[in-house]
Amino acid sequence: MSILNRKDLEHLERRELQLTLLSAVFVLVQAAGLAVLMYPLVFVRVDYGNKWTLRVAYFGFCVLTLLFVGYLLDRQRLVRKLKQDLLEQLERNVQLRQQASVDILQSMPGQDHFWDRLAMEHRRAMTMHKTLSLLLVQSKRTSGAGTAEQKTAAAGDAAKAMSRKLRPTDSIYNLSPDIFAVVLPESDTLNAKQVAARLQEELRAVRATHGITFEISVHNYPEHVRSSHELEDIVKSLLPDAQKSELRVPVGSV
Repeated sequence: MSILNRKDLEHLERRELQLTLLSAVFVLVQAAGLAVLMYPLVFVRVDYGNKWTLRVAYFGFCVLTLLFVGYLLDRQRLVRKLKQDLLEQLERNVQLRQQASVDILQSMPGQDHFWDRLAMEHRRAMTMHKTLSLLLVQSKRTSGAGTAEQKTAAAGDAAKAMSRKLRPTDSIYNLSPDIFAVVLPESDTLNAKQVAARLQEELRAVRATHGITFEISVHNYPEHVRSSHELEDIVKSLLPDAQKSELRVPVGSV
């Protein structure tokens, strides 16, 4: 699990069980010693006082000791059951979050929509003498390769975080498991860098939760590139080789 360290929890549970058993043994030893010391006064020397009162107190003490030890053991069993129920609930919540991340990634437009949108926005910017910016967001794990579920959860959380900081006219695309593209119509380089800073701020929680760093590069037309082909080449240079071979030629590229 990404939220709880199961090994540490199991260690704490073993320690608590050991402390409970130690407490029960300590109470039994003390009670047994006291009962041994009380036995002669209750059953041997019966020539004074009310012997039945002493015997009732003696047996009552033994019963209370056994009840107290039973309470300690029952408490340990109840706490362990509550912990198990809590862990199961947390695991279900993690699974629901992962499923939500999968749904978000599946609902996001991919490469086909990205190429069409990029070509259309470039033609529009070129015709109307407007600017166009493209943000490429790359994620890299800081510790280990990570499982497929962890990567999907991280990508889904990142997509949700970035979507909250975009304008209605902006659009975000999932190009690969580790790369997102954000198209910013009518944005110059300065505005694009401000958007990138806001995205980095929003991705801080994702970085802390999943151990992932994000690199955002800014590309602007016409300041950095002069044609849509140059933008496409920049994107293709970041894609995995397996996806480069499957790329289709964008329609209407200029």
